[in-house]
Amino acid sequence: MKPEARRLVDRLWNYCNVLRDDGVSSLEYLEQLSFLVFLKMAAEKEIADKDLCDEQRRPVLPDAEEWQGRGWPELLELSGEQLEETYTQLLADLGKEDEGRKSTLGLIFYRARNRIQNAANLRRLIVDLIEKEDWLQSSKDIKGDAYEALIARSAEDTKAGAGQYFTPRVLIESIVRCMRPTPEDTITDPACGTGGFLLAAHSHIVDTYGEEMSVEESARFDEGAIWGTELVPATARLAAMNLLLHGIGRPDGKPLIHVEDALAKPPAEKASLVLANPPFGKKSSIVITHVDGTLSREDMSYHRKDFWETTTNKQFNFVQHIASLLADSGRAAVVLPDNVLFEGGRGTTIRRELLKRFNLHTMLRLPAGIFYAGGVKANVLFFDSASPRRSEDEPPHTQQLWVYDLRTGNRFTLKQNPLLPGHLEQFEKQVFGVGECEVIAEAVARRKPGGRLQVFDGAKLAASKEVNLDIGLIEPDDKDAAEAKSLSELTLALSADLRDALLQLEELAADLDVKLPPLLREEA
Repeated sequence: MKPEARRLVDRLWNYCNVLRDDGVSSLEYLEQLSFLVFLKMAAEKEIADKDLCDEQRRPVLPDAEEWQGRGWPELLELSGEQLEETYTQLLADLGKEDEGRKSTLGLIFYRARNRIQNAANLRRLIVDLIEKEDWLQSSKDIKGDAYEALIARSAEDTKAGAGQYFTPRVLIESIVRCMRPTPEDTITDPACGTGGFLLAAHSHIVDTYGEEMSVEESARFDEGAIWGTELVPATARLAAMNLLLHGIGRPDGKPLIHVEDALAKPPAEKASLVLANPPFGKKSSIVITHVDGTLSREDMSYHRKDFWETTTNKQFNFVQHIASLLADSGRAAVVLPDNVLFEGGRGTTIRRELLKRFNLHTMLRLPAGIFYAGGVKANVLFFDSASPRRSEDEPPHTQQLWVYDLRTGNRFTLKQNPLLPGHLEQFEKQVFGVGECEVIAEAVARRKPGGRLQVFDGAKLAASKEVNLDIGLIEPDDKDAAEAKSLSELTLALSADLRDALLQLEELAADLDVKLPPLLREEA
């Protein structure tokens, strides 16, 4: 990160610490920051466009007469209770202007609320921090990277942060290097969180093809060739603002983040590249409020004709949805937890259909300790679309499944021993030919098993009773085994297992509508 971006991050994050004393969580702070930065950028654009004729001007805020002078200028002039009331009303009015969320403005301000109840702190945020930065003209490497760094820091706030929506940037960038997005691609993430995969894919395209890209090719991504879907409106705001600050999309253009349940219906548009890390929770459920005021949870099944099986398992539903999202010659890379590899019942059928209908050519077994959700053991599945099978007797499209084990002998933590780009370098080179082959097919053809990389027969896997894909973990050598017995490794292993057990217990309690007592450290 550039020094100027780091300076901006430190300034903004220090203020987040001040607002915590007012009960504003880091995620709520990011949301308020998004509102105010958007308003500041709108004011900067209006000044920049003042010499243009009416036909050339594209105002960001509503252009009606009653909106003249509103927005950022009115906030700068006020303080105290009047500032708080004006800001609250401004958010409400902007939300009403585009309740259908047909523009980026409508998406960001839909049902927006003021969470900063201390007017003095609100004024400091406006006057001392945001007003002093040039958001519209400054480099996207500064404002965009700074905003993304704030999201990363928010993810560390385990009680109210963005951790559940955040995939480590090191992993995202590695996956994108392997997938090699191009200017011709249409790219989506059906569980986009704060937009990390979309940003990395766009950045890779610009860095690789920037000088060769035409104006039309660049404009494609502002007009919908890259898009994400997010269920939670507050998180969708962060994603929309994240893209905007990285120079993707337009404030007055159509939103590139769709706020909806991606699983609810078949996709209206297909993509040539799908990148995703769906939520780790197993159950798809809704909370029902009964007449007597009590609450209960009801598991949801998605009855879709394009799904191979109907299930309440959210992860298996995302596997099926992503498969349906792929265009002809499309390709996908999806982060999924271990249970997807071996869970029985309908999971067996879904794995078998994936092997038969698609080319599941690669799986990366990830180490523990790289996600904010503690105890998660996950994998990256890489698969490509294929032509429809003519009969059940036809061999599966997955001829070979290559599995790379990054897990055995490796254990990471988020702070003391984080996952770094170097840890994935050998996987990228050996499996996808990153830095050696321009075409993925060429890299696949050159693969040779050895070390952490093994290959399995796709037809045998598809024909097996359980279609167990919990495979490819190597046996540690004597040195690895000795290291694993160290006190620190055993402590980390025990911690991960306990966290995993606690997550499962919390899911069970939620299913049974049982309220668990708070942890002792939370009471303290």
